[in-house]
Amino acid sequence: MCHQLKHRGPDSGNVWVDNESGIALGHRRLAVIDLSPAGSQPMVSPCNRFILVYNGEIYNAIELLKALDEAEKVVHWRGHSDTEILLAAISCWGLNATLPRLTGMFAFALWDRQEASLTLVRDRLGEKPLYYGWAGDTFLFGSELKALSAHPMWRGEINPDALRTYLRFGYIPSPLSIFRNIKKLPPGCLLSVKFEKGNVADSCDPSPYWSADEIANLGARQPFTGSDREAIDTLENLLGSSVRQQMVADVPLGAFLSGGIDSSLIVALMQEHSPRQVQTFTMGFSVPDYNESEYAGRVARHLGTDHTELIVTPDDVLNFIPHLSLLFDEPFADSSQIPTFLVSRLARKHVTVSLSGDGGDELFGGYNHYKLATTLWKRLAWLPSGGKKLLARGLRSCPSIFSGRAENFLGPIFERFGRRGPMADKMRKLAELITEKDEEGLYLGLISVWRDTQSLVPAASLGGALVSRMKGKGILSFEERMMVFDMTQYLPDDILVKVDRAAMGVSLETRIPLLDHRIVEFALRLPLHFKIREGSGKWILKQILYRRLPREFFSRPKRGFAVPLDSWLRGPLREWADELLSEERLRNEGILNPQPIRDRWRRHLAGEGQYQTSLWTVLMFQAWHEAWQKKSDPFPAKNLLKNPEPVVSSAGGRLSHG
Repeated sequence: MCHQLKHRGPDSGNVWVDNESGIALGHRRLAVIDLSPAGSQPMVSPCNRFILVYNGEIYNAIELLKALDEAEKVVHWRGHSDTEILLAAISCWGLNATLPRLTGMFAFALWDRQEASLTLVRDRLGEKPLYYGWAGDTFLFGSELKALSAHPMWRGEINPDALRTYLRFGYIPSPLSIFRNIKKLPPGCLLSVKFEKGNVADSCDPSPYWSADEIANLGARQPFTGSDREAIDTLENLLGSSVRQQMVADVPLGAFLSGGIDSSLIVALMQEHSPRQVQTFTMGFSVPDYNESEYAGRVARHLGTDHTELIVTPDDVLNFIPHLSLLFDEPFADSSQIPTFLVSRLARKHVTVSLSGDGGDELFGGYNHYKLATTLWKRLAWLPSGGKKLLARGLRSCPSIFSGRAENFLGPIFERFGRRGPMADKMRKLAELITEKDEEGLYLGLISVWRDTQSLVPAASLGGALVSRMKGKGILSFEERMMVFDMTQYLPDDILVKVDRAAMGVSLETRIPLLDHRIVEFALRLPLHFKIREGSGKWILKQILYRRLPREFFSRPKRGFAVPLDSWLRGPLREWADELLSEERLRNEGILNPQPIRDRWRRHLAGEGQYQTSLWTVLMFQAWHEAWQKKSDPFPAKNLLKNPEPVVSSAGGRLSHG
């Protein structure tokens, strides 16, 4: 099981076994703090009561160390790893009292010999993964499904409800996993398992020790009441503290730089607190409409970072796209997984740790669809139910007829919020949304990839595709409820999965300063006008950024980490996609209904619409299913990760494959 996680921890690995209790703990280490053997795991506490296996970083480890000293707790330190400090804190204060003191990203398992109990814990926002479940009579847990699947009792059986949810959203939200009997521990939760004589006596359901929903509701009742200047200064101080803490490492450290607001702000703060040039990394595509690397280069030159840039062509990525499913462990269809993996692989040639700007959109209203959803609802809510149904029927049957008139009505809205593609495609999407009865339904429809997932996965239950409802109605505004929903579902199960698997797949640790829980808690207290102002999101982050970088650097529409999938699927990826989407193959596998898939594939190839997002969702499942059926080694992509790369240069040099 440990061997399957060697990519996450290439430096060393150990196991600890207690035959009498019937428990075995294993660990693979990526050494970042205290590179000596004193930081090795599994780690036993000096009192011999606790054994810990832990993945992540405790950023306030030095503060915890000082608190332990002030409590006059005599600890005979073996080294200075955050693992040892975490274990000492638990031994001194107990687990429940230690968790609120922690600032960091982590997933860990703690075996308590005295109580004969195993406790699994995951960090507040879900930066680090943690799967658990049963294989026969054995309780398993691990950072990735690859590790669990190596157990001799493993029997992986696809969960059709999880598959249906995946096809709707492009990712699998916690607590579901793609397999029956295996779950993901939700962020901010712990789970305890009690043993007696080597057998499980009792297993509790996950219980939260921190809840974004509760903090958001509390923030709405007790909001920040200061001025603009006070809010900006407070957030700036919190960000500075977070960046300083997360720059502590005993190995080379750098940052991803896309040239957008979030990553530029993180890099600017890093450069302020660094005695030397910060190493920054970006990548772009040779397709001009999707290449934003020039913006990153401009920021890097202004800040004076040691910048490395890589431009790739479709041919450069063809070799590894079919292997993405193994890298990401579960079916996963966020196409920005491609550039995230490429920039991680680029960074790993130079550093072991890289900071990232993720989290700003969910915390500070950065996504275009927040304003799009509220604007659409205001425009459509006044229509009576019968009128909505009639209009939707017309849009579905003759979208081209309606698209000319709709261009005048809704065109400026779509254009303002960066919705790409022909107006007829937008009209089809609008037809799906127009009959929704409430704001929540409209938002879930807006972010859905496939709406009719029951017809795609006939074996799934009727309720299988539903996720937890948007909470806080009556307390939070529509925009705020969308942000909290994304913070608790889309962020941990899409964005953070993407970053973790892409980076750890090449043994790179990523850190995300914006997800320091103190920043999150402050953001949830800020009234909406600090986030969205004059129709634009992330207002407060921009004010901090403009103190360091020229405003004109960022006067462009938000694009995201976009990939030219539409043209790739009609061109260099067509043969690969044709094979995975063949009608004969889909029928023989008997999991997905071929008809709607084949219909969209035909339309996409004929240029009758832009269906790349929904097709990519199916393709990533098909590739994942094929890989897991064939796998003898769950991670053959590890050889691919070592392939020679194009030579790269510093200071923004643009290079191609040689």
